[in-house]
Amino acid sequence: MKSFRPDKVASVIREIVGGMIADKLQDPRISRFASVTRVEVSGDLQNAKVYVSVMGTEAEQRNTFRGLDHARGRIQRAVAKGISARVCPQVRFVPDGSIKKAQEIIRIIDESLPPAPEAVDSFEPDDDVDQWPSDGVGG
Repeated sequence: MKSFRPDKVASVIREIVGGMIADKLQDPRISRFASVTRVEVSGDLQNAKVYVSVMGTEAEQRNTFRGLDHARGRIQRAVAKGISARVCPQVRFVPDGSIKKAQEIIRIIDESLPPAPEAVDSFEPDDDVDQWPSDGVGG
């Protein structure tokens, strides 16, 4: 039977690390466009892979991971405080390219589709056609 404990711990770690990246870490190497996409915790709760997506160039991604590795001790302490467990998982940062892959797939699909037809700006009825049906009452 599968234990839900690793999933709960992963959820808490994701919240803590995501909040730290957004608000607490002031390292200029860490991109503003870095976000935690998911966290995988081992069954024995010893290790946690934190998947981080960085929107930007490869250089920005490398710098962001250098900054995260530099702040690992601070992040590890925050995770240890936030988890009520005997053992705190060792946090390890892993690049997540799924968002970039999704953007590339969407770009390829958009390029392969035919161009959309021009939208009709407004409807102008013909002069010789009555706009309103006549019901025999009034003018």
